[in-house]
Amino acid sequence: MFCEEIWARTAKLLDAIHSHPFNAALGDGTLDRDRFAFYIVQDGRYLVAYAKVLATASVRATDPADAAFFAGSAHTALAVERALHTGYLEKFGLQADEVAGVATSPTCLAYASFLQATALAAPLPVLAAAVLPCFWVYQDVGAALLERTAGRRDHPYQAWIATYSDADFAASVQQARAIVDRLAASADPATREAMAEAFCRATEYEWMFWDSAWRLETWPTARWLG
Repeated sequence: MFCEEIWARTAKLLDAIHSHPFNAALGDGTLDRDRFAFYIVQDGRYLVAYAKVLATASVRATDPADAAFFAGSAHTALAVERALHTGYLEKFGLQADEVAGVATSPTCLAYASFLQATALAAPLPVLAAAVLPCFWVYQDVGAALLERTAGRRDHPYQAWIATYSDADFAASVQQARAIVDRLAASADPATREAMAEAFCRATEYEWMFWDSAWRLETWPTARWLG
């Protein structure tokens, strides 16, 4: 199946995601507050763009079931996941004006822009492949972290891990994969390769997103702006 092929194609990158210091510390419960808060703020910004991209996929889908799935996923990105973020920001005591004052990171902007450009310019099969890593990689990481943290009720990031290791989320990943496999099955070779490239690029951005949070990424030119 197509999804199995592209998952294998990104195997080394996926290993790097799991072993990244951010996710290692997240699993250990030792990830410091500033890095996680930075991640949460950036992810909230990203999810707004991601939800719009999913909504675009819903509009462009010709299969009613696919349209319903993408529309529902757009709602989930804005409602369920952002609620998780809000809970952590309140836990950290960050006020709305403090959050608003944090600049959108270069990586967050780049990832969101890549998906938005794909939504506007690429065929639906390519778009479906591009949004898949945000489903699949998060579920894969969440499941691995759940296994590592089993029995730790005091884990500071238990709510995050529970969200992405949840059975309902796993079911949505399976549905997203099924859509991509079906679209790939009827695509010509050039479109299939474009789908693979979009999936790989989005997976690269997933690694970059966690890496940017670990580095507390800033704009290198900010010092020259007033």
